[in-house]
This record gives sequence, C-alpha cells and structure tokens, in this order.
Amino acid sequence: MQKFVVTGTDTDVGKTVFSAALMMGLEDAGQNPHYWKPIQSGIVDSVDTRTVQQLTQLADERFCPEHYILSEPLSPHIAAEIDDVTIDIQALRSGVPECDGTLIIEGAGGMFVPLTRSHLQVNLYKKWGHPIILCARTSLGTINHTLLSLEAILERDLPLLGIVFIGEENADNMRTIADFSKAKVLGRLPMLDHLDDKALRLNFANHFDIQDFL
Repeated sequence: MQKFVVTGTDTDVGKTVFSAALMMGLEDAGQNPHYWKPIQSGIVDSVDTRTVQQLTQLADERFCPEHYILSEPLSPHIAAEIDDVTIDIQALRSGVPECDGTLIIEGAGGMFVPLTRSHLQVNLYKKWGHPIILCARTSLGTINHTLLSLEAILERDLPLLGIVFIGEENADNMRTIADFSKAKVLGRLPMLDHLDDKALRLNFANHFDIQDFL
C-alpha cells in the first residue's frame, strides 16, 4: 500500500482540494484511494474529511476516521487545550490506518505546526517516513515560504515526492523555487470556479502526470 503525506507551506493553501483531486486521479488509475485527516482543527463549516467526500463522491469506506476533531480553527496544540483534549503523539505515530489501496494523509497546516507544547508536526512525519507532497501557493511570498518548508523537509532527510503549486499561473515563482531547491514540481492546480468530482478529475488529468504518484 502506498501512503502519501499532503502538507502545505501554511494554512488554507489548498491541501484539501488537492487531496480530493489526487483521489480522483488515483481512482481513475485503479489505485483505490483512501483519505485520512488525523487532526481536524475547526468545525465551523464542516470537517475536511466530509469536504473531500462531497467533492469526490467516493464511498464512506474510503474515508478513515480522525483521531482528533477540535472545535476551534487554531493550531492543534492550543485548540486541544481549549477543548481540554490531550493529543497522544504515540497513538498518532503508530495509528496510521491500513487500507487496500493508496492512503492520502492530510496534515494540519504546515511543517512546523505544534501538535502539543513539545511536539512539532514535522517530527511526526519523520517517524512515519511516508513520501511528502508539499502544497504551495503561486502568489507573492511563496518563494520564501516554500523554500523554508523544503529546507525543513530536506534537512531532516524526509522523503519528498515533490511540490504541488496551487493558484494562478506564475511561471517565474515556480521556476525559481525549483531551481533553488532542486525539488520536483509535480504540477499546478489552478483556481477553479466550480468544484466537483468532474472538475477535479479533469484538472488533475490536465495538469499532473499520474505516473508520479504510482
């Protein structure tokens, strides 16, 4: 079973939408994709698991239950304190679901998000050892944020599958990041006016090579 960790340069970069698009691409390739969001911070609109399910229209059994659902849209360490919840790092380290297919694990925010007062998310990724897909913006500021995130990944010898850019075309930003980091650019997911399984399937096919994920 292949497992990927989808992380981002910062919050709201588009990890959830890309995770849904990747599920569509893997589904079309017969890879039986599953989705897992270990820690959900914020439940105002919906949890990300339900968002991905609504976008992909895949069956319930493709979606693994969260370990923690925290009410406030904050960093997990403070959201857990507000909810009087103790995040068990050991349970997260050893609790990656097994499934018959490819598992997409969506992290909470970026690499250095604190899960507790003494554990950063990047250390959990190190323990898992699964290939990382870094989602980055194309807009102003992305060069700094993305290169810092890549440095955090590469300095710790974490397996990096590559970078996914999300947003409008910005060829120089994408080229500059690739030149400095030497990381593989997997593709760019454009901003979509309408989000559903058909739009995600079409845009994944048009902007990515599924062989990079197999």
